[in-house]
Amino acid sequence: MAISTRVAPSFLRVGQLELFARRARSNAHPKALEELSMIASHLIEREYKSDINQSLGFAGQLVELAKLFRQRLISLVANWLRVGYCQGNFNSDNCAAGGFTLDYGPFGFCENFDPWFQPWTGGGKKFSFFNQPIAAEANYYMFWKAVRPLLALDTEALEDFDQVREGFAEAMQKQVQKMWAAKLGLTEFNPELFKKLMQLMTHDDVDYTIFFRELSHIPDDVSALKKSFYGKTSQQLDEQWQSWLKSWRGFLPDDNLAEISTNMKQTNPKYTWREWLIVPAYQQAMQGDYTLVKELQEVLSHPYDEQSQEIEDKYYRLKPKAFFDTGGVSHYSCSS
Repeated sequence: MAISTRVAPSFLRVGQLELFARRARSNAHPKALEELSMIASHLIEREYKSDINQSLGFAGQLVELAKLFRQRLISLVANWLRVGYCQGNFNSDNCAAGGFTLDYGPFGFCENFDPWFQPWTGGGKKFSFFNQPIAAEANYYMFWKAVRPLLALDTEALEDFDQVREGFAEAMQKQVQKMWAAKLGLTEFNPELFKKLMQLMTHDDVDYTIFFRELSHIPDDVSALKKSFYGKTSQQLDEQWQSWLKSWRGFLPDDNLAEISTNMKQTNPKYTWREWLIVPAYQQAMQGDYTLVKELQEVLSHPYDEQSQEIEDKYYRLKPKAFFDTGGVSHYSCSS
């Protein structure tokens, strides 16, 4: 007999704010609006107390809450993209109002790169890898809509609150572009360079984690990136890769490559959660052997570090073909 438990700083979700807001809007009972106010106050107390000036009036605190939640949510999703994480069911019920990763249902890490990677069989493109910023904005909209009734009597605060909401998409775009620039070792985002890279990565079945880690060594020849390719490439594609590498390196100052490489390695992890590596660990654990669990815990506690050759050979490798279409490893139902 065993008990499995989720652990989080808090389980307060945007969906719960929505529930209380619906009751308030429909006047479900005489204290509905008061209860909405209470849960918003609880959110501030629980998750944002150290960041919000407690001397502000309640309306002012709600505006600050909107700013801070926007900031946290945007940073969270940009970093999900950075490390290849996809929250396969990122609806408001699985969006922590504290701005951290909460739900560990149908999630997965992108291996064979696909912008529309989706580990949940029921998720479609809506919650796919590159659509996570859009899903985040939808969740933020529901947060904004839920809290807004509490500001109905304060015109100035309401205007400020609405402006924070209106700026979400632009702030998200800036943060995501900043993240892509950092993954590529650039000081600023280059749309054309990035677009061409995405085309090449998608066409050539590239492993997301391994590719960016190998790129962090700043190679000048495509052969150095082949470790991340799942299939063979043609001469024509090799030439396109070589052309892209030349263009990319043209944006990097030759006198600072060592520092750029170091920074890229701190941005692009070498080791990420790969379900096909985790399954044997918990299968052994079911038999009372926790050796692999402890080893994986140690490896994944230092994802940016160069580790031993033995660990590299074991954990820094392409996903075996046998696991590509395996339920519970490459994809999950919502209750997996």
